[in-house]
Amino acid sequence: MITISRAARRAEFPARFQLIGAMNPCPCGYLGSAQKKCRCTPDQVARYQSKLSGPLIDRIDLHVEVPTIAPADLMQAAPGESSATIRARCSAARTFAVARQGKANQALQGQEIDTYLLLDEAAARFLNLAAARLGWSGRSTHRALKVARTIADLAGARTTQVTHVAEAMQYRRTLRSTG
Repeated sequence: MITISRAARRAEFPARFQLIGAMNPCPCGYLGSAQKKCRCTPDQVARYQSKLSGPLIDRIDLHVEVPTIAPADLMQAAPGESSATIRARCSAARTFAVARQGKANQALQGQEIDTYLLLDEAAARFLNLAAARLGWSGRSTHRALKVARTIADLAGARTTQVTHVAEAMQYRRTLRSTG
């Protein structure tokens, strides 16, 4: 719940939501594009990307870069999985998580993460080394762990393994610059 108090009034609103956002990699939108050259300076890119604060970025679980695709390639692409197939797989993974721990992976907190993650030893070493090198906060690390547990559930794995952690870490990549 979010409570907003102003003068003599008070209102409460439900606050459980899913945020989905998008942004260009730079002001012109072409940083990293194979179709068109970016015309932004490294300073312009840094200023543009710094509009999102570190604490806000920490609270976003999945960061996915979607590269530009040439129109001809887009038109010739093979069809992907159906939404119904993906929905069924996600539903099964969520049901498995709730049966194991009484709640979805994203709702795990504190000690529950350690209890239900079932992180194997090699995955723990990999995560600790990588998180230290990347300078991740505790919040970033915990969010990546919960995503890794979800990836393991989607794969039907009992434990969270290095491959699951590595994939989750790919979803937490930070914005990149021209320099």
